[in-house]
Amino acid sequence: MSSAAATIAKKIIPLFDRVLVQRIAAETKSKGGILIPEKAQAKTLHATVVAVGPGARNEAGTQIPMAVQVGDKVLLPEFGGAKLEMEGAEFHIFREADIVAKLQD
Repeated sequence: MSSAAATIAKKIIPLFDRVLVQRIAAETKSKGGILIPEKAQAKTLHATVVAVGPGARNEAGTQIPMAVQVGDKVLLPEFGGAKLEMEGAEFHIFREADIVAKLQD
């Protein structure tokens, strides 16, 4: 996580089961070294978790723990989430249930 993302993570604290993520930059070069034009770059669905909320509550009022933690790599849905721009950086907020998968290294 970059220092800008860490600074913003301290300013934005998601509530309930919300997760703040920063998308991983799209590939700008092919494996052969050819530059890919911006319009041809695929929208990346991979992201790094920057901040997480405390978790949702069930009907009994017990807090449900979050399945993702700060620093996890996740796979996002193609659509959804809320875009947020702060200090020149772009972030997205998703509900934990909307995150498709947690990626292993």
